[in-house]
Amino acid sequence: MQNRPQKPVTTTIARAMLAILLLSIATTSFALLTLASSLNDAEAINVSGSLRMQSYRLAYDIQAESPLFDDHLDQFEQSLFSPSMAALEHWTVPADIQRHYYNLIDRWESLNPSLATENEMRFVHEVATFVDNIDRFVFELQEFSVIKLQILSITGGVGLSLILVIALFTIHFTQRKIVSPLNQLVAASQQVQSGNFDVKIEVKSDNELGILAETFSKMAAELGKHYRNLEQSVNEKTRRLRHANESLQVLYNCSQELSVTRLTTQNFKNMLDTLVEIEGLTAVTLTIDESNGAETVIKAGIATERHWHHRDLMLDGQILGQLSWQETLPCPDHALIDNVSRLLGRGIYYNRAQKQADQLLLMEERATIARELHDSLAQSLSYLKIQVTLLKRQLAKQEHEHAEQIIAEIDNGLSGAYTQLRELLSTFRLTIKEANFGEALVEMMKPLDEQSDAMIIVDNQLSSLNLDAHRQVHLLQLIREATLNAIKHAQADEIIITCQQQDEQVNITICDDGLGFDQSNEKLNHYGLAIMAERADRLNGKVTITSEPEQGCCVTLSFLLTP
Repeated sequence: MQNRPQKPVTTTIARAMLAILLLSIATTSFALLTLASSLNDAEAINVSGSLRMQSYRLAYDIQAESPLFDDHLDQFEQSLFSPSMAALEHWTVPADIQRHYYNLIDRWESLNPSLATENEMRFVHEVATFVDNIDRFVFELQEFSVIKLQILSITGGVGLSLILVIALFTIHFTQRKIVSPLNQLVAASQQVQSGNFDVKIEVKSDNELGILAETFSKMAAELGKHYRNLEQSVNEKTRRLRHANESLQVLYNCSQELSVTRLTTQNFKNMLDTLVEIEGLTAVTLTIDESNGAETVIKAGIATERHWHHRDLMLDGQILGQLSWQETLPCPDHALIDNVSRLLGRGIYYNRAQKQADQLLLMEERATIARELHDSLAQSLSYLKIQVTLLKRQLAKQEHEHAEQIIAEIDNGLSGAYTQLRELLSTFRLTIKEANFGEALVEMMKPLDEQSDAMIIVDNQLSSLNLDAHRQVHLLQLIREATLNAIKHAQADEIIITCQQQDEQVNITICDDGLGFDQSNEKLNHYGLAIMAERADRLNGKVTITSEPEQGCCVTLSFLLTP
C-alpha cells in the first residue's frame, strides 16, 4: 500500500504499554512468589532457633532426671519435623540449607537412640556440637531470608525503574512524535483557514503523523495552487464583467444620444466623450463627409504623437465619414469600437435622413400652400383682373350702368377673396401640439366649436399608434376643412365626426343635419371640396361626398393603413 508507515506510532506505544504491563506483571508475580515463599521463613527460623533451647533443656532434664524429659523429647521431635521445617525441602530452598537440615536430622537420629538407653550422658557431652550445627543452620536460614528480601527489593527497584524509564520514553515519544506534529498540524490548519496556503510542516517521521504532515503539506500546496487559480479566474471574470458592463454602458449612452428627436453636433460630441472613456483610448476624432466636399471634424480626448487608427463609417455601402483614435496599453476593446462606429454611422445617416424628411415636409407644405393659393386666391384675383379690364372698357365707352354692375361684382369678388384668405390663413396656422390623434382632434375642435352654435360630437375609435405624423397632419386638416364647410354653409344644428378602424381599413365621416346642396350644381362645389380630395390622394384614400338639399351633408374618407 502506498505511503504505508514504516514505524507506526500505535505499534510503538502499544509495545511500550505492553512492556510496562509485562514488567508490572513480572515484578508483582516475583514479589508475590517471594512473599509467599517467605511466609514460612520466620516460622522456620523461630522453630530452628527453639531447637537450640530444646537441646539444652533435654541435656538439663538428663542431668536433673526431670520427669518432663519424655514430653520435652516429643516436643523436640515435633519441632524438628514440623511443617515449617518440612517446607525446607521445596525446590526454592537452596541445597546447602536442605543439606544442613538433613544433617541435623541425621545427627538427631544418631543421638536419639542413646537417650532411650542408659547412655544418656553421651547426648550431654555432644549437645554443644549439636547446638553449633543448629546455630549454623539457623544462620543459613536467616541469611537465606535476608537474601530473598534483598532480591525482592532489587527486583522491585529494577522493575519500577524499568517501568519509569519506559513511561518517560513513552511520554517523550508521544511529545515528539504525536503532540508536536499535531500542534504543527493545528497551526497549519488555522493558517489554511485564514487563507494562507504557504504552510510547511517540519515533521521528519516515517510514522502515520509524518505521512499525515507530508500529505497535509501537499494538500495545502494544491489548495493554494487551486485557490490562486480560482482567484485569478474570478479576477479575470470580474474584469470581463466590468469590461462588459462598461461596454454596455457606453453603447447605452450612445444609443441614448441617438434617441433624441433631432441630432446635433453636441450629440456626436457626447458620444465621442463616452467612447474616449474606454480603457486604452486617449483621443478620438470623428470626421463627417459633406456632399459639397467639406468635412465636419469633432474631437474628444487629448491627442499625442502616437499612431492614429482609422475606420470608415459605412452604411448600405456608402461611406459617411471616418472614426480615428489613438490607443495605449492595455489595448481597448476593438469590438466595442466597431459597435460604436456603426452607431455613429447610423447617427450620421439618421441626421441626414432627418434633414431630408424636414426638407421634403417643408417643400410639400409649400407646394400645398401654393396649390391652395392657386385654387382659391389666384382664381379670384384672375377673375377680378378680368373684371377690371371690362371696367376700363366700359368707362372708355362711358357706359356707366354696366360699369356700376362690374364694380359691384369686383366688390363681391374682393369680399370673397378676403374670406378665402382668412380661411387659408386659419388652415396654415393650424398647430398640433398633441402627439396622440384623439387628443389633437379634440384640441382642434375647441376653437371651431366656439365659432358655431351647432353641437360638434366627436366619436373617435381610431388608434394613433398606426398613424405617422404625415398622415396625422393631413387627416386632421381634412377633418377641419370638412367641419369648417359644415359650419359656414350648412347651418346645421349638429355635426358628428366619426373615426373608425376595421383591420387595416380606416373610415372617417363628417356628417351634419344642415341645408345640404345639389351636387350637380358646380357653382356650389366650393374650392374646399377639391382641397379635401387632394389631401385624400396624399393619404392614398378616397373622399366621398353625399348630400341632398335640406337633407344635410356627409363627407366620408376611406384609406388603408398599409399602402
